[in-house]
Amino acid sequence: MYSTNHWGGSFEIQPDSATEDEQSRNMDVDRAALSRHHHLDETQQSWLLGPPDQNQKKDKYIDLGCVVVKRKLIKWALWSTLIAFLVIGVPVIIVKSLPKHKDPPPPPDEYSKALHKALLFFNAQKSGRLPKNNGISWRGNSGLQDGSDLSDVKGGLVGGYYDAGDNIKFHFPMAFSMSLLSWSVIEYSHKYKALGEYDHIRDIIKWGTDYLLLTFNSSATSITKIYTQVGGAEVNSTTPDDHYCWERPEDMDYPRKVQQTSSAPDLGAEVAAALASASIVFRDDATYSKKLLKGASAIYNFARDMGKRNMYSLGNPAIAPFYNSTGYWDEYMWAAAWMFYASGNRSYVTFATDPKLSKNAKVSLRIPDLSVLSWDNKLPAAELLLTRFRIFLNPGYPYEDSLSAFQTAIGLNFCSDLQRFNVFNFTPGGMIQLNHGGPQPLQYVVNAAFLASLYADYLDASNIPGWSCGTYYFTVDDLRSFAASQVQYILGNNPKKMSYIVGYGKNYPKHVHHRGASIPHDGVKYSCTGGWKWRDSRSPNPNTIIGAMVGGPDRHDGFSDVRSKFGYTEPTMVGNAGLVAALISMTNADGGGIDKNTIFSAVPPLYPANPPPPPPWMP
Repeated sequence: MYSTNHWGGSFEIQPDSATEDEQSRNMDVDRAALSRHHHLDETQQSWLLGPPDQNQKKDKYIDLGCVVVKRKLIKWALWSTLIAFLVIGVPVIIVKSLPKHKDPPPPPDEYSKALHKALLFFNAQKSGRLPKNNGISWRGNSGLQDGSDLSDVKGGLVGGYYDAGDNIKFHFPMAFSMSLLSWSVIEYSHKYKALGEYDHIRDIIKWGTDYLLLTFNSSATSITKIYTQVGGAEVNSTTPDDHYCWERPEDMDYPRKVQQTSSAPDLGAEVAAALASASIVFRDDATYSKKLLKGASAIYNFARDMGKRNMYSLGNPAIAPFYNSTGYWDEYMWAAAWMFYASGNRSYVTFATDPKLSKNAKVSLRIPDLSVLSWDNKLPAAELLLTRFRIFLNPGYPYEDSLSAFQTAIGLNFCSDLQRFNVFNFTPGGMIQLNHGGPQPLQYVVNAAFLASLYADYLDASNIPGWSCGTYYFTVDDLRSFAASQVQYILGNNPKKMSYIVGYGKNYPKHVHHRGASIPHDGVKYSCTGGWKWRDSRSPNPNTIIGAMVGGPDRHDGFSDVRSKFGYTEPTMVGNAGLVAALISMTNADGGGIDKNTIFSAVPPLYPANPPPPPPWMP
């Protein structure tokens, strides 16, 4: 008889065999034979072997929820972790707890070193009651009675800057200097901050704009006159004035006449440009920025008055021989561009791009001298400022035709600067002669270097590799090379191996044509003619006017370090303003480049915003 085996197969039941209980009791189990079943799992072996041996050690397990792990493995992992912490973690903690050693900042480049010094020149030129932190030990309060007899200017015309080595405050070049400095801050504020000069340059600008606001009724909406300068001299004067006398500003004791005019399209527009550009610099100070823009609007309208368009210097013997204006259409374009950027009012850019204005400014005539930026000619700066509008905002109609012409003109201006085209002569040592070998050439050189370096940054920021000069194509590097060659010439890479910036390098001018620097700060007040001995002395200046860029060499790279030869040794405000702008554009502080957006902070969107998308369709 067979019975079913539920585990598979069958087995025979012997009816005459012993009972199951007896067989179970008498069975002698061969443990060695059963060991052959090691491949069975634990459960299956238990069926064959019966109860486990109590003396045999059994592995212990821990249920971690998602997996069952031997306790030995967990112990091994914990010990390994502890050892790793002791070997790796503890040293790391110790190292991190030690005082950190900061790598020193990279050494400043030569442009940065020169910039720090060039800014100090403006501290030395300040008129009025000086701040305690002015930092020029041999300077003190001066000109505190300037304009004190004026009934319409509360407190008089105190403040501002002396123009050069004399003690005259010429408002036309002073305003241009502030415009140029403001432009450099707007483009390169991050560099000024990286060099620690941001607050300093803003103080310099504010000292100038505070004074310019005094030169007309800046709180009115309509004005009828502007003060054009304080102090003065006539050519070959034989009576006490700012040229006949050689006195420190602190000791002036001769009459200082105030000039004014009711017609100043050039000066008025330049002051408007200075105040408008500065209003962008001080946008973080809403009250002051609005004050500047309000004053800029008033003086701009005065400059544009159709019935008052005689040049500010016309027929004035105290101005015309020194800062004679030859036109005002360039200042109109320059001022209108800044008024647009400062206010966002499109009427200004509409005027700046009016073909009639371009024609009057002679944009298309390609006169070489009109490609040279100076205190008298703002055309190349205005063209570049408006080209910026085209490059980064691409406004299109109705501005495109004029803006395209400006960019073409800018490109040709830079072609003129390249030696291979022979538009301007170069000295044997490599300095471009933008004023045809005349005295004080360096102020024109630094302006050209600034424009070239700035345009290179515009092109880089817009991924444009270069520009064309007829059939020739030049790269951004060509612009930078030109700018660098000119500034390096000034820093000492010239046949004289002389730095033309006082205090920079080992060899620089020691007989600077400058009254304050040439007279000892010894407590003695030297009279008008008593100071002549210092003027004519062959000894170096007792006071070093750090950062002053002198007039510069002649067309043969020659230079006379003689105090009386002012064409070589006299510094000027506009010269140093251009120098500062060029240096900040060329330094690699904070990575270089421009801030593309700051100048457009007040410009509203040129096109209406796109309408919102329609709501999703619902069945």
